[in-house]
Amino acid sequence: MGWGRTFILGDVGNRLDISDCEEDIRILKESLMEMHQEGHEVDSELRAVQMENSQLKLYISAMIRLLIAKNVLTKEEIQSMVEIIDGEDGARDGKARGDVI
Repeated sequence: MGWGRTFILGDVGNRLDISDCEEDIRILKESLMEMHQEGHEVDSELRAVQMENSQLKLYISAMIRLLIAKNVLTKEEIQSMVEIIDGEDGARDGKARGDVI
């Protein structure tokens, strides 16, 4: 309430204003702590996704190299299929948005 409380209630009004401010500060601190915690959770999830992505790349690389080494597919056949799948969504952008099969 500000100056009105102080004018009418004097020191009691000041103390009430201070209490209100302290409550607002407590609420803001809790809100910031929650946001900080959520940020850490997102960071952890991102690291997990990055690790999973790295592992998937490793296994896909191993599978492709084995297929080529065993003369099941050629590098050119794989590249050609990648280009076909990449263009299926109408944009050659290095992303596959459709179904895997």
